[in-house]
Amino acid sequence: MTDRILALSGVRLTLAGNAGPVEVLRGIDLSVMRGESMGLIGPSGSGKSSLLMLMGGLERATAGQVLALGQDLGAMSEDALARFRRANMGIVFQSFHLIPTLTALENVALPLELAGAPDAMARAAQELDAMGLGARGGHYPSQLSGGEQQRVALARAFVARPAILLADEPTGNLDGATGAAIMDQLFALRDRHGATLVLVTHAPELAARCDRVVRLADGLIAS
Repeated sequence: MTDRILALSGVRLTLAGNAGPVEVLRGIDLSVMRGESMGLIGPSGSGKSSLLMLMGGLERATAGQVLALGQDLGAMSEDALARFRRANMGIVFQSFHLIPTLTALENVALPLELAGAPDAMARAAQELDAMGLGARGGHYPSQLSGGEQQRVALARAFVARPAILLADEPTGNLDGATGAAIMDQLFALRDRHGATLVLVTHAPELAARCDRVVRLADGLIAS
């Protein structure tokens, strides 16, 4: 089995803009190895988040190929992509994307329930306990602080033990101290579960914690 968890070749992404087509990514060749942590950095508009979305199958490349665990994401139907993500990926966003009508426990259990896991609630409770939120499981997102909401989002991302974790500015909506604590927990979870991590961040000190840093500029890899 190849040690390349993610492999992108000749990847381009063109989106419609008010003034015509916009080339967001202009030819990306990149591999991420099993168990590696990689930081994606670059100025706003450089294509970092778009590249992460392509890796997660949340956006489709205009040209080129995106392989995840050897599977061609561009060849999958939307339903197949959803199943693949559910089985193999955890995704954490800057905005927590918790479902407001579900409790913290129910939010964490949701991916397991969608996958038909009979012990979804018990596993979700264990993951919340590991994040120090066992006593908050019955609370709704509106009753939690920003840091607590992001910890719930991390628990949801890791509860199915994904091979790939994609994190897009996970501390962007948090103050410095809370953001640092979230990053400590993110890397601790990654180390404990052995997931491959791709992290988009504007903070060089966070990217420096990764095994490798890739800089994007104007839709291309700059270093």
